[in-house]
Amino acid sequence: MAKKDVFSRTLAISGTCLVWIPLLLPLIFSAASFIGDGIFRLDYLIPAELFPVALAGGGLVLWAALRAGARRGLIGAGLGVAIGALVGGQALAVITGLASGTAEPSTWLMGLVLGSLGVYLLALVEIGVGGILLAREL
Repeated sequence: MAKKDVFSRTLAISGTCLVWIPLLLPLIFSAASFIGDGIFRLDYLIPAELFPVALAGGGLVLWAALRAGARRGLIGAGLGVAIGALVGGQALAVITGLASGTAEPSTWLMGLVLGSLGVYLLALVEIGVGGILLAREL
């Protein structure tokens, strides 16, 4: 590791926190709704809606990894997969007509679109875990 300075550690920690925000907010809101109303509601689209926050966090973690010379492949690949899965899933929804409502939401079309959202979520988890490991190493 080339640079184990305070700036790299700050980048890794703040970026990791930003990456985990879109993943944890739906769970926090669901728990609050369940406690308040007694009804379990989970908005599974919040992580996609908070993509700019996750992108900023992933960029900070990647910057810290590049400065430190560690976990570049893990974090860079996770960020690339996250961007590709989210953009690809949205493009697929637009192309098939699911986004505009012109196509009937069949099982396989919804499976493809929601599958890409699942890949996006797993990529965010990978970036978040990579950021935690990087912060520990720094």
